[in-house]
Amino acid sequence: MEERELILIRYGEIALKGKNIGVFQKKLVKNIKKALVDVPNIHVLDHHGRVYVEHDHEDYEKIVERVTKVFGIVSISPAHRTENKVEAICTAALEEAKRLIHEEGIRTFKIETRRANKGFPMTSPEISRHVGGYVNQKLDELSVDVHTPDAVIHIEIRNSAYIFSKRIQAIGGMPYGSAGKGMLLLSGGIDSPVAGYSMARRGLELEAVHFHSYPFTSERAAEKVVDLAIKMTVYTTNLRIYKVNILEIQRAIQEFCPQEEMTILSRCFMMKIAEKLANESGCKALVTGENMGQVASQTLESITVTNAMTEMPIFRPLIAYDKSEIVEKAQEIDTFETSILPFEDCCTVFLPERVVTKPRLEKIQESLDLLDVEGLIDRAIENRELVVVSRGKQIENPRY
Repeated sequence: MEERELILIRYGEIALKGKNIGVFQKKLVKNIKKALVDVPNIHVLDHHGRVYVEHDHEDYEKIVERVTKVFGIVSISPAHRTENKVEAICTAALEEAKRLIHEEGIRTFKIETRRANKGFPMTSPEISRHVGGYVNQKLDELSVDVHTPDAVIHIEIRNSAYIFSKRIQAIGGMPYGSAGKGMLLLSGGIDSPVAGYSMARRGLELEAVHFHSYPFTSERAAEKVVDLAIKMTVYTTNLRIYKVNILEIQRAIQEFCPQEEMTILSRCFMMKIAEKLANESGCKALVTGENMGQVASQTLESITVTNAMTEMPIFRPLIAYDKSEIVEKAQEIDTFETSILPFEDCCTVFLPERVVTKPRLEKIQESLDLLDVEGLIDRAIENRELVVVSRGKQIENPRY
């Protein structure tokens, strides 16, 4: 058998999918291959509830960094594969024990076995006792401790035997793209990247729309959003962002509508534009970073109004989070430092001195009736720009 280094991959919720499990497994394997597309000489295998990545030694660190950020994976282990023969398993376990003594200074160990291949002639407890006894006999400096060992050497009996001792946590969730596609309203703030990450972790493939008021908002503010999208591609691999200028819309609101309604009316237009873009690109839901009561446009009354602007479901994964929880997650996914860069956004440019916090739908509709809503929306969408980021960089000259 060809000896190559191996990483064993475990998934969580996918195992609960019954007859549909194969669909989710295929999506997971596809996403792993996409995450490792630039790593040479790898082989992704899918056998009986386990996924493995064969690789060259020099690529180990890169593969671990990439694979632990693939949604759907709960943990991974560097493993040694050998024949389904007791002698070969004993030899592999002995080598793993020697490595643990040398690298981690262990003094006690135990063996745990999982025999998925019921054709193997020994039971799991028998394998553990036999292999543990062999290792203990060969290494005087090591003793068995079945209660609180320094290390556990695991054996899995499948089509081959797999020996490993280390578990590296991954981010879990469901395979990206397994739950359809949604349109993320991506601002330059802390919340929306975290909201996008949260829904992507549940399998929702993302596209994004960013609203700006250039030249009242700067090019650097728009670049900040692209930087945030690049951070998100650590998890999504690719992301398409539509940049939509709503300056004409805000000027129309300022001219014809009550000033205190600027924020909620702008939000209404954002929802309508996002829904139209979502329909064009095959998205079935909108995703926002709204958080109950955080700002004027996120009161219960304001959310009720913005809900009425679209027939599409709106996912708000952060709705009940404390701000400290959102910040903690933003730091974890490495978007926080970019999000807090001090560049203006379109919501602050025309911010009135007094903002309505409990808007009534009928009153907001009266204000909308004063505007050429469809014309304003169509012109904003017609003049949109497309930015595509992939694997940490912006793609030049993307196509719609």
